[in-house]
Amino acid sequence: MSGDFEGAWADGVGAVRSAPGLRSRTRTRARSREVVGGALGVGESIGAIGSVGSVGAVVDGEAIGAVGLLDGVRQWLAESGAEPTPARVAQALREQGRVLGDAEVLGAAARLRSELVGSGPLEPLLADPSVTDVLVSAPDRVWVDRGGGLELTAVTFPDTAAVRRLAQRLAAVAGRRLDDARPWVDARLPDGTRLHAVLPPVAVGCACLSLRVVRPRAFTLDELVAAGTVPPGGDRVLRALLEARLSFLISGGTGTGKTTLLSALLGLVGPAERIVLAEDSAELRPDHPHVVRLESRPANQEGAGLVTLEDLVRQALRMRPDRLVVGEVRGREVVDLLAALNTGHEGGCGTVHANAAADVPARLEALGTAAGLDRAALHSQLAAALSVVLHLVRDRSGRRRIAEVRVLERDASGWVRTVPALRWGAEAFVREPGWERLRGLLGGALREVAGEGG
Repeated sequence: MSGDFEGAWADGVGAVRSAPGLRSRTRTRARSREVVGGALGVGESIGAIGSVGSVGAVVDGEAIGAVGLLDGVRQWLAESGAEPTPARVAQALREQGRVLGDAEVLGAAARLRSELVGSGPLEPLLADPSVTDVLVSAPDRVWVDRGGGLELTAVTFPDTAAVRRLAQRLAAVAGRRLDDARPWVDARLPDGTRLHAVLPPVAVGCACLSLRVVRPRAFTLDELVAAGTVPPGGDRVLRALLEARLSFLISGGTGTGKTTLLSALLGLVGPAERIVLAEDSAELRPDHPHVVRLESRPANQEGAGLVTLEDLVRQALRMRPDRLVVGEVRGREVVDLLAALNTGHEGGCGTVHANAAADVPARLEALGTAAGLDRAALHSQLAAALSVVLHLVRDRSGRRRIAEVRVLERDASGWVRTVPALRWGAEAFVREPGWERLRGLLGGALREVAGEGG
């Protein structure tokens, strides 16, 4: 919300609360209309504020629900072609010709701002710093994830139409189309929140919303240790991984914290290095002084303007990156990424969806085959390009943690496989058969970071 918006709201609240006659709901209709009109005129931004609550109004002794009031204002704005600015919302309220007490005016203003400008009933959930995901599957089924698994909230929508309206409005804010002809959207809102929405009939019964909240700043590695994502002492291995400029991938399922861990690790990169990010949806926010962020773009309604992740990787190679980062390897860009990591771009990294670290070579093989790269060629490039896989899991309690660290090596037949080097332990990483190879790759970087000789 802008500073002007906040100031307008403060003026509106003060005007309504100080207006003579609004403390009583027993005034005559004429007197009430005069006072309410004057208050709205002075505070012309009464519709600019946001929160959630039920609203009632009294006109000639009859209760009028919030839904009817919102529908009337919404219709007035649509017919007039006006933007839902504070002054316009106030004017729309006056045009309704309704007599409202001070509490009702403030409540209506809150609902109107939330409906027309904010995120509706989801606004307080998205403002909660502990919330990572907000999911809507029905008007009375709104779920959140605060890091401990999904929780059903008490937040509700009036009906399925309200869910659909919110989905379409959020899509419009993101500059995307969402209607019956294009019933789904995957986009990023201006504040970084990732939006996915599906409309009926593809989504049966009700529009479905999925919102992934992006923190305004990345977690630090120390914070991840404190949260239990990294075991005690494990941060020394991760710092050495960055110091040694080894190329690595972070694997895991959806919601395991791949992006969170990658952002934290990129924050450890030396300040003199230039990081170039290529992402489908800009979610990485490393705390680093020199970051270039590139984001893909879908085609417009005429089918023009498509920018793929493969395009971004190719452009990134021409931007003098010290570290090339692909937010998520999921398609043909795997070919360009492996080629880049084999041509002097050390320390590159990214994320990939995989059920286990052992499945990463097969996952990349499938992506490379779809891009026209034969199996032998892909494994040859993979063996030379990547050194380490960090695999994340989410346990039954909802806690995210690094389950294992693996190194890549070729087997007797020439195919690349992953070998476990470290696995999760409550007190520290537990060493596995691949530890000696990992220690050799880290070399002096591990000794320097850990302050030990081996």
